[in-house]
Amino acid sequence: MSSAASVTMVPAEADLPEVLPTDRLGPTAVPVRTLRDELRRIDNARNVVTVLGAFAQSFGVVIAAGVIHTWWSYPLAFVLMTRGHAVLNILGHEAAHRLLFRNQRANDLVGRMLAYPSMQALMAYRRSHFTHHRDEMGPEEPDAGLYGGYPIPADSWRRKLRRDLLGVSGWKNLKGLWYAATVRKRGEARVIIAIQVVFALSTIAAQRPLVYVVWLASWMTVWKFSNRLRAIAEHGGMERSKDRRRTTHVIRQTLLARYWMVPYHTGWHLAHHVDMGVPWRNLPALHDELVASGWVTEAIEYPSYRAFWKACSAGAPRVRVENPDHPTGNSYLGV
Repeated sequence: MSSAASVTMVPAEADLPEVLPTDRLGPTAVPVRTLRDELRRIDNARNVVTVLGAFAQSFGVVIAAGVIHTWWSYPLAFVLMTRGHAVLNILGHEAAHRLLFRNQRANDLVGRMLAYPSMQALMAYRRSHFTHHRDEMGPEEPDAGLYGGYPIPADSWRRKLRRDLLGVSGWKNLKGLWYAATVRKRGEARVIIAIQVVFALSTIAAQRPLVYVVWLASWMTVWKFSNRLRAIAEHGGMERSKDRRRTTHVIRQTLLARYWMVPYHTGWHLAHHVDMGVPWRNLPALHDELVASGWVTEAIEYPSYRAFWKACSAGAPRVRVENPDHPTGNSYLGV
């Protein structure tokens, strides 16, 4: 191991080739006009089907548990709602970017229908999220506390995940929502709470209160756990830079990860940050363009989410070492 080895989550300069611009990508990797217009097309009809599918995989799951009403239906629904809340929140994220439907009224209406039941304040989220996109890891980064400090000690990593799984983080978020509704008198927060009350009362009236228990308990535990794992895999330990390869991780996508944690191509996150005007369906195509140009290389790609999470804890830090067999002359331990 080189004596100059250093623990970091940011790729080494040697692994970030300067290959831009090309005939298809500009100097910051944003596609040129003709390609950009193609990639930014929003497919309204297919997105209607996608939204209906998201409702089926969330509301449909807990309603089915209530209809079946056996000892195993509710635990199964609890587990499946890891994905259920993910699809609602991620399509809410798509609506926050105004990429769900071309008509903005329809986009925001459907976005609220997706986001509010899973306690995402769409309009407030849009404002803070655009701040994140304008200057990732900058002084106004709204999620600096979430992303900063990685890699972290393994025991600290376990504590964070334990708090999520036990509902501690979820309870903190619920108290924040209540404060926003009652003290700050935020309209969105009040609507979100009203929706939760209606949902809870409806399940009581139908003599299936466990339906709402599953909905809320999964949001407070397995969804918070999954959401942290995904968020850290996007920007954990990265730095402020105009080169978004230094602000956003690249992780190879697998079918299992795409099902449970990063549906709707949200795992192609570097592509999303290169051009946040590209809707979810076209992110893989943009990612392929980044790879074809030579701007994204295997040297900066983690082979799996498991490899990344291992690297983001001190149990297996990402240590840059000399490796003459690697195309760049370097490689990383823990990945």
